[in-house]
Amino acid sequence: MNNLDLFKNQQIIPLKENEDGEVLVSARDLHEFLEIKTHFKDWFPRMCGYGFEENEDYTPLIFEHPLNKQPTKDYVMKIDMAKEIAMIQRSYKVKMARKYFIEVEKAWNSPEMIMKRALEIANKKVQKLSYELEEAKPKILFADSVSASKDSILIRDFAKTLKQNGINTGEKRLFEWMRNNGYLIRAKGRDYNTPTQKSMDLELFEIKRTPINRSEGIIIKKTPLLTGKGQNYFVKKFLYEMEGVK
Repeated sequence: MNNLDLFKNQQIIPLKENEDGEVLVSARDLHEFLEIKTHFKDWFPRMCGYGFEENEDYTPLIFEHPLNKQPTKDYVMKIDMAKEIAMIQRSYKVKMARKYFIEVEKAWNSPEMIMKRALEIANKKVQKLSYELEEAKPKILFADSVSASKDSILIRDFAKTLKQNGINTGEKRLFEWMRNNGYLIRAKGRDYNTPTQKSMDLELFEIKRTPINRSEGIIIKKTPLLTGKGQNYFVKKFLYEMEGVK
């Protein structure tokens, strides 16, 4: 049951509740209840001139007018603002509005209602955490599977594995990211795309050396392979620090 359902049969002015458990009142509803003669669009800005702050005491909102179906502006006010505004009006309903707001505040701030709202907020936080854990489960399983890997693999194959698990990258982008972030050598030449000293010190890579016969003689091709430790390192970085490779 909504907290405001407790006041359903007593609401001479409709009430709303925000996520922080505060009671809110529509400025248009208050304007109508007090039977203010001044047009709403002129009246409310004048009321704000008494020192009320937007997004502190009131919040603008747009709704579809039930009669003409046009976008219409309203403001939701905290109950303290609504009470103060009611008190400065020249309306025979001022005392009724004041008494109403005082009774709402009294009931809303009773120990029972405070406890009820605290429990509801706690339940919402638990539900949010449960949802976040459920969302994170595939990442955790992926990270666990990679951490168990002992074999070294090509960066190309690692990029495919990342892609299959929701990390938006490809071989070229992964090479580029590793060069830009100091894991592979950027300078063109014989050592281009091979691990930097930092990477080797962290044991993220090993180098596969392949002899190739060329007309000028035998050359050694160096291919960087990600170690099991390196795979685990980058998976954790991408999943929990970056949410993908840009």
